[in-house]
Amino acid sequence: MTASAVFILDMKGKVIISRNYRGDVPMSCVERFVHLMIDEAEGSNPPVIVDNGVSYVYVKYGNLYLMACTKRNSNAATLFVFLYHIVGVLKDYFRELEEESIRDNFVVTYELLDEMMDWGYPQITDQKILSEYIMQESHKMAGFAKPPPAVTGVVSWRSEGIKYRKNEIFLDVVESVNILVSSTGSVLRSEILGALKMRSYLSGMPELKLGLNDKLLFESSGRGSKQGKSVEMEDIKFHQCVRLARVEND
Repeated sequence: MTASAVFILDMKGKVIISRNYRGDVPMSCVERFVHLMIDEAEGSNPPVIVDNGVSYVYVKYGNLYLMACTKRNSNAATLFVFLYHIVGVLKDYFRELEEESIRDNFVVTYELLDEMMDWGYPQITDQKILSEYIMQESHKMAGFAKPPPAVTGVVSWRSEGIKYRKNEIFLDVVESVNILVSSTGSVLRSEILGALKMRSYLSGMPELKLGLNDKLLFESSGRGSKQGKSVEMEDIKFHQCVRLARVEND
């Protein structure tokens, strides 16, 4: 996935701020994008517009348009996710994302765009990591702000040097039941949606082992479950800290 350039425009199509990452698309392409938006204003505007070999992917937030353009066959879904990450990060920094907040914080916005994407590839999109070395009042600091280890290390979701007086961890199981019943009382469709939410107060970078009584996992490994207490799980999504290879093997 690559993006040649990213633009933030107002409702009239005027560029508030832009960043050219690859240089393979002229910056004047934004004018073509505005004309395409006007031409399709009478109908439903598609989220992806392709014109003369350039793909325009955009999202609208409040009175702003965030648009990414590329000449390559990039993953449109990834571009959408990146644009929404920009929205989330700017909201965390400025509280309200609007035209005035960006104009009042040009320097910080440019710094964020430079750190979030490099040569058209997304890099750091976590607001907690960015806030450790990109600050709104960074020009008042006497020292040099060094990047946190989470930027250069393999662990981006946890900072180094975390210490607690008491090592403990809390695990909550949140479940919801969806069921569809016909007029005769027969069940047409039913499902259980569950999530394991964890709050960790463990010092350092420990390795925590948890087990799930997944029926399919037991059957595939040939171990079987005791007394039939396993649960059939589908569409499992793990946090990025989970080692997926260990889940399948162990």
